[in-house]
Amino acid sequence: MKNSLKQCWKNLSSALLLAGMLAGAATGPSAAAELSGTLKKIKDAGVVVVGFREASIPFSYYNDAKQPIGYSVDITNLILERIKQALNLPDLHVRKLPITSQNRISLLQNGTIDFECNTTTHNASREKQVDFTNSFFIIGTRLLTKKDSGIKDFNDLKGKNVVVGAGTTSEILLRRMNAEKNMDMNVISAKDHSESFLTLSTGRAQAMMMDDALLAGERAKTRNPKDYVITGTPQSFETYGCMVRKGDTAMKALLDDVIAKAETSGEAAKIYNKWFMNPIPPKQLNLDFPMSDSMKALFAHPNDKITP
Repeated sequence: MKNSLKQCWKNLSSALLLAGMLAGAATGPSAAAELSGTLKKIKDAGVVVVGFREASIPFSYYNDAKQPIGYSVDITNLILERIKQALNLPDLHVRKLPITSQNRISLLQNGTIDFECNTTTHNASREKQVDFTNSFFIIGTRLLTKKDSGIKDFNDLKGKNVVVGAGTTSEILLRRMNAEKNMDMNVISAKDHSESFLTLSTGRAQAMMMDDALLAGERAKTRNPKDYVITGTPQSFETYGCMVRKGDTAMKALLDDVIAKAETSGEAAKIYNKWFMNPIPPKQLNLDFPMSDSMKALFAHPNDKITP
């Protein structure tokens, strides 16, 4: 009960803060002086800079016209519309900047990007550097292997080459497992998802560890998706949230509100079905990745907790 009351008070405080900010933004030129942090930066510059991933199917990736699309991009677009409304800047210029696992936090901290909503896991170590919004996705970390690899679970990785994204939570988990269980794995760090899958598909690795939803996206990109299977007991359940600068309460409140309303209104569920249960570019393949019970619970009760 105590935790529930604490969360209710936190949600109420965020809502009141956002309401005050929106009211101030609508009062005219003098309201700009009342803004602070990222929202003031955006208002003063007339530009908002958003970080996106170039190859994270189906969250954020390029279409044939070299424009970012995906589940996370649709969430980002909802946020951008609210920022335009809040700052009374219908013609606000939106600049989209590609980011990686390695540089996403530093680019946010130094002001190069104003926020990012991609595939960044909300964890305790990152909370020391940035603030996270309400979560918009929950994943499990699993394996992608060729169907005939003989690998069914993590115990089968002993002595094998395994590829993982550099700087990801999956890399931390895999290296810890390797050391603690003396598995003699050769852990290969790849710069991004595409390089990870290339390492797997060319036989330089026998398995690839990553978030299960991203694995489904990588499998969909290959010529013969049925040649690959997603397998293994999840080693962690993790949440994705948008990152904003540490202590930027007004920016966090705005993003929290957008995400919560999308999830409770059914809009986020429609976005989910669009990207995970229907044919998507580039090959019009259906990832056929039904919404988990954890995701359904999140949409019913939006929150910014680290774990489901």
